[in-house]
Amino acid sequence: MKKASEYRDLSLEELESIVVEKSEELMNMKIQVKMHHMDNPLQVREARREIARIKSVINEKKNAR
Repeated sequence: MKKASEYRDLSLEELESIVVEKSEELMNMKIQVKMHHMDNPLQVREARREIARIKSVINEKKNAR
């Protein structure tokens, strides 16, 4: 899990592609939790927070224009 400062160094296109990847991972994690195949269900929370962190950086970059 990266910090917001590490995401600020990336371009807007890279950030948006990372959000898509992380969203797909989150969807798969949710399915695994429902099927009781996931060892640590707290990973879902961490994934949601990381997506939110990236989206915040995206909004900062868009508003800075």
